[in-house]
Amino acid sequence: MSDHPEVRGCFLPLHLHYNVHENTWVEVNDDGTVTIGMTDIAQNLAGPLLHAKPKKVGAVRKKGKPLATVESSKWVGPVKSPMTGEIVAVNEALLSDATIINRSPYKAGWIVKMKPENADTELAELHTGQAAVDAYKTRIEAEDIKACEHVEGFEA
Repeated sequence: MSDHPEVRGCFLPLHLHYNVHENTWVEVNDDGTVTIGMTDIAQNLAGPLLHAKPKKVGAVRKKGKPLATVESSKWVGPVKSPMTGEIVAVNEALLSDATIINRSPYKAGWIVKMKPENADTELAELHTGQAAVDAYKTRIEAEDIKACEHVEGFEA
């Protein structure tokens, strides 16, 4: 099995933790912080992003509250936090080029890094590995989400 399985052409790296309902991902870093971003599915649904505005370093966000606001020609809305904690870094590159999320949702297009308050509890509530792929497969089929299309130079 690939480390980057696909569901309707949408990539889902197995090592990440996903909030399937909110289309966000979490990566646990060696220093205990977490990196958070939008999934390939989210960037595909939004279309080419025009703006991305993360909350500021030092902001404390509760799970389910906005970490950032993103805007495309077809959608404006929040990126909701999959965890509770303090933002310790923001991806400043997004301020001048939000399409980084479209080109590299899991690498260069990360949104914030956070020091989580309840890492073990909240990570356990997210999907990871094959369970995440299965949960997304169910959601994508139930909602008939169209296949992901990727821009040239896309990196999974």
